[in-house]
Amino acid sequence: MGQHCQNIANACKISRGYAERLLAGIPANQFARKAVVNGKTIDANHPAWVFGHLATYPAKAATMLGLDATKFAAPANFEQLFKDGQPCQDDTSGTIYPSMETITTAFFRTHDALIEALGSVDDSKLIQPTPDEKARERFPMLGARVLFMCNNHMMMHAGQVSTWRRCMGLPAA
Repeated sequence: MGQHCQNIANACKISRGYAERLLAGIPANQFARKAVVNGKTIDANHPAWVFGHLATYPAKAATMLGLDATKFAAPANFEQLFKDGQPCQDDTSGTIYPSMETITTAFFRTHDALIEALGSVDDSKLIQPTPDEKARERFPMLGARVLFMCNNHMMMHAGQVSTWRRCMGLPAA
């Protein structure tokens, strides 16, 4: 229904595809580990935190667009583990974060559902003021915020995973 919303969805598909390529070759037992370079642990986000964090955003975007967020929701414990500002921990024992499969399944399920739904959202939603007053300073209209959440935000964090991959000795995605 909405051409601009479909444009956001199409761009999100590209970001999603890159995120999928970033997962290639990552061993499950390293997914929630911080990179170590020359014996020094690098204090940066690992893939578990990045993908878990990103999995929480489709429900937020859906809510802003007036959609039922339950269809786009990540597992209940994700918000506490992966919310903005929550530190990324080196999960040496594999007990802090859910499994790689759980996190990536949530990431792809939530994003695929949002990509599918975006095309049915009327473009008039995009020119509404951003409801959150604090966010409105950066994103006056809802469309800019949704675009950021679906694309820029994902690619910003994808860059973190790309760097993590190199630190871990993995090739470029």
